[in-house]
Amino acid sequence: MLEARGLGCRRGDAMLFSGLDFALHEGQALLVRGANGSGKTSLLRILAGLASAEAGDVAWRGAIQKPPRPALRADTVYLGHQAPLKDDLSVLENLDFALRLDGCAAPSDALFAALDEVGLLARRKLPARQLSQGQRRRIGLARLKLNRRKLWLLDEPLTALDAAGAALFSQRLDAHLAAGGLAVVTTHQDLGAHANLRELVLQ
Repeated sequence: MLEARGLGCRRGDAMLFSGLDFALHEGQALLVRGANGSGKTSLLRILAGLASAEAGDVAWRGAIQKPPRPALRADTVYLGHQAPLKDDLSVLENLDFALRLDGCAAPSDALFAALDEVGLLARRKLPARQLSQGQRRRIGLARLKLNRRKLWLLDEPLTALDAAGAALFSQRLDAHLAAGGLAVVTTHQDLGAHANLRELVLQ
């Protein structure tokens, strides 16, 4: 469903990667590894239509997608390295707002259940500025539980999560893939064992 064909990425005078090819089908995930500055985040931003490639194409459902890739973006949830929260909104408001932007609005009982599962229900009225970095990440886990989009593009999703949070993410990923979803994940940490997980190393 998702293909990269000869992708190249340049930042200034530096060519981060070139001739990059991969294909993902339903139920598959791609783990992207590499040193700092190798282009992992740039690759995700290219796939998400937030940046342009130096060369090559991205195809979704067999059709070439040109930036800003509206058809692909409509099927994608992108979580960057920094938790995308509005500090003045509460935990509950941030989750509700993110899901509405994704076109996946959920009823209050579903929002409450998702926050309860990630350990934030009692803090649902707190403004995001009062949360730890790990708690901010857990809002993203709640968002992934309720999000119905096909493709996940996740940049360092385990950052700041404790062991319990990492286990929750692992469960989320397995459930998403089992339901026919796809994921491209960058991380320096161990994701553990997952079915249909492939690895790409950027030099």
